[in-house]
Amino acid sequence: MNLTQNDIDFFKNLLGDSNVYTDKAHKRAYSYDATRTFYEPDAVIFPRDEEDISKILAYCNEKKIVIVPRGAGSGFTGGALPVNGGIVLAMEKYMNKILEIDLENMLAIVQPGVINKDLQRAVEEVGLFYPPDPASEEYSTLGGNVSENAGGMRAAKYGLTKDYVMALRAVLPNGDIIRAGKKTIKDVAGYNIAGILTASEGTLAVITEITLKLIPKPKFVKSYMGIFPDVKSAMNAVFKSLANGANPVAMEFLDSLVVKAVKEKLGIELPSEAGALIIGDVDGNVQEEVEFQLKTLKESFQENGVQEFRVATDTNERNEIWKARRGASPSITMYGSKKLNEDISVPRSMLPIALEKIYAIGAKYNLVVPCFGHAGDGNIHVNVMVDGSNEKELKDGHKAIEEIFQLVVDMGGTLSGEHGIGLSKAEFMDIAFTKEERALFDRIKEAFDPNNILNPGKMGL
Repeated sequence: MNLTQNDIDFFKNLLGDSNVYTDKAHKRAYSYDATRTFYEPDAVIFPRDEEDISKILAYCNEKKIVIVPRGAGSGFTGGALPVNGGIVLAMEKYMNKILEIDLENMLAIVQPGVINKDLQRAVEEVGLFYPPDPASEEYSTLGGNVSENAGGMRAAKYGLTKDYVMALRAVLPNGDIIRAGKKTIKDVAGYNIAGILTASEGTLAVITEITLKLIPKPKFVKSYMGIFPDVKSAMNAVFKSLANGANPVAMEFLDSLVVKAVKEKLGIELPSEAGALIIGDVDGNVQEEVEFQLKTLKESFQENGVQEFRVATDTNERNEIWKARRGASPSITMYGSKKLNEDISVPRSMLPIALEKIYAIGAKYNLVVPCFGHAGDGNIHVNVMVDGSNEKELKDGHKAIEEIFQLVVDMGGTLSGEHGIGLSKAEFMDIAFTKEERALFDRIKEAFDPNNILNPGKMGL
């Protein structure tokens, strides 16, 4: 798609020259995300407010110009890539304000360009808590988090982004401004449009304001680590400890391949026979609650073969416990120059058999598949490691990924636990959804965006 000079003139007259760019440097800077795949837009535009967005979308809808909303570009599935050219609508320059922190109703109203961690810090200063903590929290935007329904390590106890979205303001492709949801705790009037827009990856509307639920900040937090002889023991300990009444904030796991990598790359001291780790936090408002959680975890882990159960006594020990989990992703590069990283999710009780079968698929193609992730909610980061310069390995790696997707869907799981579908998983939507369900998605897209100007090509739409 090529914009005309008349189009560029319209946007510059609306926004000013300093907010409309067609130079090579800006187009290149907004052409990629964490997938490191490149698609260059025709222009990059910085809207100043909701009214700007309304006018931009109304114009683009009439002219059938593609618009791709973008936060920080930190996604792993190509959700913000301009695959059809057009305009990248960049939200970080102006629409990045925390508009309100309502202490009495425990909610925050923010613009989509606010960085996740900035909101966390702001609400914690006044004794409140925003739990969703994607790994990209230091730079990902809340608009992007909502568009992808981001998760994080605390999802085991506190849930995903969708569990905190109370209301949204958004602009439809024709320029209409809507409000979906309310500030109230209960709201059962009409369709759940806020729910539809959450995880829609910018394909239905452009989010301009987000109302988020907050909760009281827990007063006490402790970290723990369970060291197991093998992955099966660790996975059994996860769902059995939860069934016994444990309610940890996080239950992160590292398999034997990742344990080996972090020991070698980071020099972390672990028993030589350590075959898997479970790492996490427990929290509460009274110390007794925290101690109860730790006791329940320890007893359940012991029933399932834990070799050692460690509890941090101070900040340094807590950081040391989490060092292995934070270093998991960079450490596994020892197994291959390129990793095909997927974030599949299965019912928690299926974790042991799921991992066993995933490793078997890797062995079938003679590929190493280290796994780590969020065992507490069944979300596994599967890393098929290949030599990026070896065409056969790359081809086999993608075959393995397709088989893994089919496996998890057959087990009642899903293609993505937190990264979304975007571009990279769009071709696999038929594995997860029936033709009738796909047709429904198409009708929803058409109802919101009949001219298909908003982020086309994502999620197979």
